[in-house]
Amino acid sequence: MNTEHRSAQDKISALERVQAAANAGDLDLVLELIDEVCAPDMIVSTPLKLPISGVELQKTVFRMLLAAFPDLHIHTEDRLVDGDKVVYRNVVTGTHQGTYLGVEPTGKKITYDEIFIVRLDSSGRIAQTWGVVDTAAQMRQLGIISDIKH
Repeated sequence: MNTEHRSAQDKISALERVQAAANAGDLDLVLELIDEVCAPDMIVSTPLKLPISGVELQKTVFRMLLAAFPDLHIHTEDRLVDGDKVVYRNVVTGTHQGTYLGVEPTGKKITYDEIFIVRLDSSGRIAQTWGVVDTAAQMRQLGIISDIKH
């Protein structure tokens, strides 16, 4: 294994441990790993409108997702590493079994796409994330909004 490839693998291994813990439904491990792999002053650049930021926002998102979708599964379709950035294209599935964004459990299975760009600092910890999540697909599948008909 060449040094460049090993370096890329090192960059993604911590992130994949968080994903594996989420896929196993192990919230305690997810929260522990977030503390381990995220810089304390990380910047979360997503359209979430919550009064918190950084590591606490990451933890809140996973608490919310795993409470609403205990069988949450994040599957990485594509992963690209370039310098200090890792890009993920994921497909997320789960069954709506807890309140999510004010919506009581529906029992419906949902599938949606997301893309995240993660910037790592010089120590390999997550310094910043940019995310795009298909929340419209979530809302359609939960029956909150209807499909647009032409």
